[in-house]
Amino acid sequence: MKKIFFAAFIGLLVAGCAGDAQKIVPQEPLADLYAAAYSEFEDHDYDDAAEKFLTAENQYPASPWAADALVMAAYSQYLDDDFAGALLTTDRFMRFHPGHKDVPYVMYLRGMCYYRQVSDVRREPGMSVYALQQFQQLVDRFPRSPYAENAKNKIHILKNYIAGKVMYSARTDMKKENWASAITKFQSVITDAPETVMPAEAMYRLTEAYTAIGLKPQADGYAEMLKLNFPDSNWAKKLEK
Repeated sequence: MKKIFFAAFIGLLVAGCAGDAQKIVPQEPLADLYAAAYSEFEDHDYDDAAEKFLTAENQYPASPWAADALVMAAYSQYLDDDFAGALLTTDRFMRFHPGHKDVPYVMYLRGMCYYRQVSDVRREPGMSVYALQQFQQLVDRFPRSPYAENAKNKIHILKNYIAGKVMYSARTDMKKENWASAITKFQSVITDAPETVMPAEAMYRLTEAYTAIGLKPQADGYAEMLKLNFPDSNWAKKLEK
C-alpha cells in the first residue's frame, strides 16, 4: 500500500441563510479519505473503494495524490467489473494528467476494460477493435513500458479474433451462396491479417468459392498460393484429397 506522508486540511465556506452567520464546513482530511479508500480496497469492497478514491480526487484535485487517487479508483472499478466507470475515470486521468508516470498503466487498463468485454466470435467485434486500438497505442507510445509485452500478446490474440470474425461471416456467405461477398471477405483476411492463423484457410476457401462459380484459373491461383505459403498446413493437404 502506498503511504501518505502528509494530511491536508481545507475548509469550505458555506453561506448560511439570510441573517445567519457564515459557517465553516470542513472537508474530510485527505489522509483519512485515502486510508478509508485503501481499507475498502484491501477488503475487496471495490465499489466503495472507488467512490472514496474519487471523493479524495474531487475534494483535493491539486494534491500530488490526485492522480494516484484516479488510478486507484479506475483499478477498483475494473476489479468490480464496472468497465464503463473505469473508462470514464481513466478519461479524466488522461485529461488532467497527460504527462504522469502512470500513463502507460492507465492506457493498459483502458485496453483491458475493452478486452474483458470481447464477446463470442460470431457477434460484432466492436470491443475487440477498441481494445486493439488501445493496446497498439500503448506499444507505439511506450514500447519499453513494463506493460508493452503483455499488450503485444493481447494484440496478437485480438487480431486473430477479428480475423476469425471475418472468416465466420465469409463462411456464412458461402453457405448462402453469396459468393461475391464471401470472396471479398476471404481476400481481406489475406491482405489485412497475414500474421494471423487465418490466411491458409482463407486461401483454401477461395479455391472453393472460385470453383463454385466456374472460375478455375482464379481457383488454381489460390491453390498454388496456399501450397507455396503454407505447404505443411492441413488446408494445403486438403487440396490433395
